[in-house]
Amino acid sequence: LMPLAGRTVLAHVFERCRAIDSVDVVCCATTPAPTDDPVAEEARRLGTVVFRGSEDDVLDRYRQAALACNADIVMRVTSDCPLLDPRVASAVLGLRAERNADYAANNMPPSWPHGLDCEAFTAEALAAAAEKAREPGEREHVTPWLRHHPGISRANLAGPGGTATTHRWTLDYPEDLAFFEALFAHLPPPPALPGMEDVLSVIEHHPEIATINAMRHDQGRPDPAVNRQQSG
Repeated sequence: LMPLAGRTVLAHVFERCRAIDSVDVVCCATTPAPTDDPVAEEARRLGTVVFRGSEDDVLDRYRQAALACNADIVMRVTSDCPLLDPRVASAVLGLRAERNADYAANNMPPSWPHGLDCEAFTAEALAAAAEKAREPGEREHVTPWLRHHPGISRANLAGPGGTATTHRWTLDYPEDLAFFEALFAHLPPPPALPGMEDVLSVIEHHPEIATINAMRHDQGRPDPAVNRQQSG
């Protein structure tokens, strides 16, 4: 809910989600806790579907949200990624369809900047995970069962690799917000949706921006299966 370039971080995320090819519904899957009322209110204000489900069993929350949206395919992104690239996400969806895979992602292993991570999976595979996953971590983090179960077919969208994987474009710490504020001052305003190459170009011309949250780069890049419970 923090402001970034004249709108909330959530607004940036939802706008980019709506720009993903073939996406029919954008759903904010949050919790019924009163502390998440502002999240639900902001999502509704932005015209986003809101589903509120279990705070601890996030896998079931996803399954129920998919049912509520009558989804055949689910794409998971997390709400701490205001630079989500719709073209990359579209490519993940396309790869899943091309391979007829149960699950597709773009970080097995990571080869894109941290903050462009996304996953796509069939509603059928999600239902299987919700039925069969037993470990608490599998329930809390949504996709570990899909990423590791031998019966699931998977595909990975490879990125540029190299130095691209060293970039941190996700919001966890105050330094990350300061990084985004400095970066967005050099990006074109809406309705433009600058992609990865645009962001890399800004950082190339203003390398000091990348130093703002450099001390957080060694925090490690989490498996997206171990990420925010607040998800879009």
